Parts: sequence; C-alpha cells; structure tokens
Amino acid sequence: MERWASDAICFLAVEIAADHFDFVLFTTLLVPRHRKSHPFVMNKNWWILCLAALSIMTIDVNVARAQDYDDTEAWLRHQLGLRTSQRRDNAEMKRLVSPLSQSTIDSVVKVYSGDRPVALGTIVAAEGYVLTKRSELTGDPIRVRMSDNRLLPGRIAAVRRSSDLGLIKIESDETFTPVTWVDQTPQAGSFLISPGRTGRTIGIGAIGSRRVRVEHKGRLGVQLVSAERSGATVRGVQPGSGADQAGIEQGDRIVAINGRQQPDRFAVVNTLSKMYPGEVVALTIVRGEDRLEMDARLRDLSVLQETENDARVNGPRSARLSGFDDVFQHDTVLNPDECGGPILDSDGRVIGMNIARAGRVVSYALPASVIMEDLADMLNEARGSVPDQNTVAGQR
Repeated sequence: MERWASDAICFLAVEIAADHFDFVLFTTLLVPRHRKSHPFVMNKNWWILCLAALSIMTIDVNVARAQDYDDTEAWLRHQLGLRTSQRRDNAEMKRLVSPLSQSTIDSVVKVYSGDRPVALGTIVAAEGYVLTKRSELTGDPIRVRMSDNRLLPGRIAAVRRSSDLGLIKIESDETFTPVTWVDQTPQAGSFLISPGRTGRTIGIGAIGSRRVRVEHKGRLGVQLVSAERSGATVRGVQPGSGADQAGIEQGDRIVAINGRQQPDRFAVVNTLSKMYPGEVVALTIVRGEDRLEMDARLRDLSVLQETENDARVNGPRSARLSGFDDVFQHDTVLNPDECGGPILDSDGRVIGMNIARAGRVVSYALPASVIMEDLADMLNEARGSVPDQNTVAGQR
C-alpha cells in the first residue's frame, strides 16, 4: 500500500511539472510497473531520483521566471500573490457590492489633520458629529472632506481612549445624514464590506472571529535603571522606537511624563504601562546640566520586535493597533488612513467601524454595540446636556 501511495504522489508531482515542460516521456519511463517482486527498498531509490529530478526542474523554471522581473522581491510578490481576477476584492466583486457601499455615501467623510489625510470618519448625528480614530488626530487643525468634495472645518468634541474613538464636530449649520447602527455580529466567515468617502468599495473581507480582546502593548523603547535622584536613567534605546526617533540618549534621566513628576524608575514604568500604542507622551529629560522637553510616540511591541522582512510583508499599519477590549477581527486589506469608516454586512447594514489595521491579513472593527455605548456619553459631553435620542445616530 505504501508503494502505491508513494508512486502515485510522485507521478502526480511529475505530471504537474510536465504542464510546464515536455517531460511526458520522462514521466512514463520513471514510474515503475507494479509487480509482486517490486520491493520497497528499490522504490526508495526511485523516490530519491524522482525528487532530485523535480528539484532540478523547479530550480530551472524558477530561475527562468525570476529573470522576467527586475528583482527577487518583485518576483516573490508575483509568486505569492493572486491574480487580480482571483482576489475576493476584485473589480467584479466590488461592482456587485457597489449598491451597498453607495448607500453610505452621505455618511462617510475623510478626516484631515493639518494638510494630511489621516482617517475616514462616520457621521453619527444630524447636526454634524463625526466619529473617527482618535489616535490619528495629531493636534493640528481638523478638516473633513465630504462626498461632494467640499472641505469643512471641524474640532474635537470628545474622545474615548479605551476604544480609540474621537468625536469631531463639523463647523456648519447644515443637516447631515447619520448612519444607522445595527447591533449584530455576523458569523465567522461572513463577507464584510468597507465603503469609502465617495461611495466606492475600498475593501471586501471576511470576519475571522466573533469578538476578541486585544491586549495593549505600547512601548517607549528604552531600558531603564534607578536613578540616584528622581526619575529613571536610560540605560539603552531600542533602534527605530519612539524614544529613538525623539532623540532620547543613553544616560538621559526621565523626570516627568506629561507634566507629572516621576519620583523613581517604578513610577516611570507604571505611568508608561498605562499608555496605548500610538499615543504621544511629553517627556521631561535631564541630560547633564540641561533640562529638555521631548515628545515621543509609543509603538506596539509586536512592531518593535519584527524583522525588516516581517515589516515589508505586513505593510503599513495603524500606530494604535492593540489595546481594544471588544473588537471583531477580519481580513480586509485597508490602509491605516482608511480606518474610522463604517463596515457593512452582506445586507448593507452598518454593524461596526474599522478601528485598526494590524497586519497583512488582520484588521479590527469595533462592534456597533460598543460604539453605541460610548457614543451616547460622547454626544452628551459634546453637547453639554443629555442628548436627544432622535438626533443620535439611528439604532435598530
């Protein structure tokens, strides 16, 4: 039985290779006739010969094909990627779901921080409140671009660190169209649709988990030791970390974070441990006789630990990609500045909001139930009074 199985596997392998080469004669001669006298020990030699032949053919064809590309990286991308027509989010699929994406055209905006587009935004109240990804708002003047291409000024009205939500008020007296939230998480494997600002479909994915908790792993990127006086002394700085980019050096002493004095190393570690990836901290540093003020952005531990090849494969990701108590994971390919927009189920219902791009095939979305819970309080805070439930984003 083992003899027949091994012969069959090798026969199929060679036949696959024969699709690309004229090896039909080689295949016919190579596969032995099965007789009672055919011992397995002889078959082992034949198996080794077959694998060697296949290896030579594989090297041959791979070298030949690699020469069609400018470099190995481009060739690998071609080998590992699917043809456009085979992808789930190909043009034909996007055309089919276009009516669903178009249904949100008046409720999705592009958020700018300064002159830079940083996220999508979802209109959640008729008087012009927009929900977006908080950690992408850098403190620069905010503007929102509408579906008709108008650029309107906005301001931050409320934030929620735990869910990374920011509420923006559009500075306009006109009436806007809010989304209608549906508190329902589809089954694993269900299709999800991510619409953009102009009603086009920016991504189609599948839900991978019902609901998950993603621990936050924000790191400044320094090794600390106790200082003789207050604060903590930097013993080492991790290359590429927020500390490195901010200009922190070995021997610096961190004495205050966000204006609060840090009496010792334990206080520094405890304060930083409460920060989320993507957050910017204001550090007061003592360097020799100088007292310096620096801003450093915390990065996710997984990003700091990955290799250069891992980073290339994963592509661009959100600065805040962890630290969520309740999200569902899906595999839609998004750019970091495409988070903050609504996510639809296959019936076109708004079931959540994309909140983070975490990896090559990992994106996170906040479920509608989590959003609605935070949103009522955020609108209350922004308006300065108990919100009128008729003007809050619709709920079903």
